Amino acid sequence: MLAGCRGRVIEIGAGLGSNFAHYPPQVTEVVALEPEPHLRGHAMRAASRAPIRVSVIDGHAGNVPFADGEFDAGVASLVLCTVPDQRLALAELHRAIRPGGELRFYEHVRSGRTREARIQQLADATLWPHLAGGCNLSRDTRSAIEQAGFQVLSCERFAYSPARMMPAAPHILGVAVRA
Repeated sequence: MLAGCRGRVIEIGAGLGSNFAHYPPQVTEVVALEPEPHLRGHAMRAASRAPIRVSVIDGHAGNVPFADGEFDAGVASLVLCTVPDQRLALAELHRAIRPGGELRFYEHVRSGRTREARIQQLADATLWPHLAGGCNLSRDTRSAIEQAGFQVLSCERFAYSPARMMPAAPHILGVAVRA
């Protein structure tokens, strides 16, 4: 996801800071937003060990506290399922990334199989978001990225299961550019 990334980068929902060690040396700075205090503490520790300059700040994707076009790239990694307003988060990323800049994304998404998609929607309408930190299983994130004004350059779709006891879920990994 991060190969070829360069310049100044904003990462939304940095979580534990797991991506920080993987940014290439062409990245001059990462500004990471993380709204949850416990996770932000972990991200700050990961930032101190990162091979590039990383600053972690209290903030969320629905209100990116930077000027228009201030970043060369944005990163969304397993976060667009949890933001309360995906449309707003993507609009804020679009605003903060300069024209021609990239959005790098890795997300789980709605199944392309009707039965599985219905099960995901049912889970979203009942308990799943409450049990999983606001996670929504049935979002069509690729379409949302395009509707926010990004042009998807590459998007690999694949099944992935993070745990042996969980069913595989569709994920996407890709690069989009701000027109």
